[in-house]
Amino acid sequence: MQAPKKFTNRLIDETSPYLLQHAHNPVNWHPWGDEAFQLARDEDKPVLVSIGYSACHWCHVMEHESFEDESTAALMNENFVNIKVDMEERPDVDKIYMNFVQLTTGRGGWPMNVFITPNKLPFFGGTYFPPNPRYGMPSWPQILMSIAEAWRERRDELLISANDILGELRRLSIAAPSSTAIDEKVLEAAFKSLSNSFDAKNGGWGGAPKFPQAMSMEFLLRHWSRTDDNEALEMVKKTAEKMAYGGIYDQLGGGFHRYAVDVVWLVPHFEKMLYDNAQLVRIYLHLYQITKAEKFKRIAVETLDYVTREMTGPAGGFYSSQDADSEGHEGKFFVWTPEEVIKVLGEEDGRIFNKYYDVTSEGNFEGKNILNLECGVEAADGRNTSNPEMPGSEDQFERLTELRKRLFDERETRIRPFRDEKVLTAWNGLMLAAFSEAAAILENDEYRQIAERNAAFLLSELVDGDIFEEGRTFRVLRTWKDGTAKLNGYLEDYANLADGLIELYQVSGGTNYIRATRKLAEVMIADFWDDENGGFFFTATGHEELIVRSKDLFDNAHPSGNSAAADVLLRLSKFYLDERYERFGLAALRAAANQLRRYPQGFGRALSAAEFFVDTPREIAIVGRRNSELEREIWKNFLPSKVVAVSTEEIDEPALMKGRKMIAGEPTAYVCEGHVCLAPVISSIKLKEQLS
Repeated sequence: MQAPKKFTNRLIDETSPYLLQHAHNPVNWHPWGDEAFQLARDEDKPVLVSIGYSACHWCHVMEHESFEDESTAALMNENFVNIKVDMEERPDVDKIYMNFVQLTTGRGGWPMNVFITPNKLPFFGGTYFPPNPRYGMPSWPQILMSIAEAWRERRDELLISANDILGELRRLSIAAPSSTAIDEKVLEAAFKSLSNSFDAKNGGWGGAPKFPQAMSMEFLLRHWSRTDDNEALEMVKKTAEKMAYGGIYDQLGGGFHRYAVDVVWLVPHFEKMLYDNAQLVRIYLHLYQITKAEKFKRIAVETLDYVTREMTGPAGGFYSSQDADSEGHEGKFFVWTPEEVIKVLGEEDGRIFNKYYDVTSEGNFEGKNILNLECGVEAADGRNTSNPEMPGSEDQFERLTELRKRLFDERETRIRPFRDEKVLTAWNGLMLAAFSEAAAILENDEYRQIAERNAAFLLSELVDGDIFEEGRTFRVLRTWKDGTAKLNGYLEDYANLADGLIELYQVSGGTNYIRATRKLAEVMIADFWDDENGGFFFTATGHEELIVRSKDLFDNAHPSGNSAAADVLLRLSKFYLDERYERFGLAALRAAANQLRRYPQGFGRALSAAEFFVDTPREIAIVGRRNSELEREIWKNFLPSKVVAVSTEEIDEPALMKGRKMIAGEPTAYVCEGHVCLAPVISSIKLKEQLS
């Protein structure tokens, strides 16, 4: 029987796994809410807002070093009202105070610790602080005592500073309207910027730490599709290969870790995030469409299978993340010694496996080994002739499948990293889109069923009210855990859910999916649009009042709500033949245009949406029985500038389907482009000619 916990605080009633991890700290943590701020006013105390997420390694470190320490907790409890925030649940709060920390310190990240007034104005903040002075940083207890003293002795100075900073934060939240045209010049400049900063040796952009930049990669693929500039394609291929052969990719279980701490993709930060894998799956699917190379298909399939196996709940929702740590050590679950491999595989097979996957007695990570393909592209592409034992192609690579399976089974007996099982609407929308597109490209009905189950879950559990009822009767919620959904959805929740439903509609022909997308778009326009400056606010009208109503334009680890909304609206305008949606979509892109020109690497999803607009999209409608050769032809090749409406019968919704009839009782395709329609066809050969 488990011993009773010595301490329990108010976080015990929360559903967030991250908050629950802190529920037995000696710190008197509160969740974000009116109760905590009223207590701060009543007791005349400043507020500490500590923000993180469950898969964050340094969040765990600071908890163990400081928040579990009783003497440190006593300092916190005596001098502050302490609030814990899960940044994945409350990105609205996180964005405001992250902007403050970046503005005042020049850097950001998690854990983030911000001291604010009872009226929520920030006056001091930072990220990780050690328990004792080191790394050139003061200790956490020193910070606590200094802030407490300043609050008692120099409060007027703090309040003046806080009000000055508030003005800066409000200016940051305003995107100046831009008259910049969204045209070929903007896209060409973005391409050249990415080309200039590309790491030609290792793939990717920038130095260590090196992050997967799926949105920039998608932009480059679309740019290649429109311009035939082969350099754009080669940058993506190189990066995708290097990532797939590196330690950032889980060579046994599939799926990508968060980022690499080096420039060669070897040593990852071992957490796995749903949003990374959703976006990267689509890159590998698109590369497979373009190149027909099995290596890209394999990575997409292994990653989708990982998500199915480890990140999908029994009700159909996708979980948020897996931790970097297990048994108190980062990466312990994933690393191997040569002896461990040989014990499982035997002497001969183990020797070959160790050589191929770079497993040595010296190790490549803290004395152990992260599996990676030592021979890299040369081995997997069949250009390695010096060692006949080394597999040299995807076919030969498959001889290792059984060995990898045996090692995977052995790994499953280890203590697994913690999994955050909350379901976030925005991130689920990204993975819904990935499974939907994979179902069509790979002709995999199981993936379609997973997508449809996920859509049913989201529409029933994370939409409050009936989305299909006439009038405004619903709202999207942010998060679900253990049967409880809560928190008003943010722009990214509406936009990414709509994006996933569009992809599922194009694959399944379910009219309800495109109908729901239109309803979501109308709410985005009604409740999030900034009438004064253009673009969408992060929060809806009627949201809890914070010190700033922010506007998120930057495509960071996952798409900004504005970029995703623009993408959805531009496509929706083609389905419904409604220029109003296009106007809002273009206006959202223009809201980011000034920043986009200065830093295109930060606007990959916006650039992808712009490519769709500039490259005159094809409008394709197919009526007739499902899974016909016509449908398969559409998904054989990479055609990013398209919308696909499908139905088994003659219907009027969306407008793109209106008047579409079968010819001679056979499935029939209609292709239009730039207000011009081609002759309907029933032959996949004819359709291929029209699409080429």
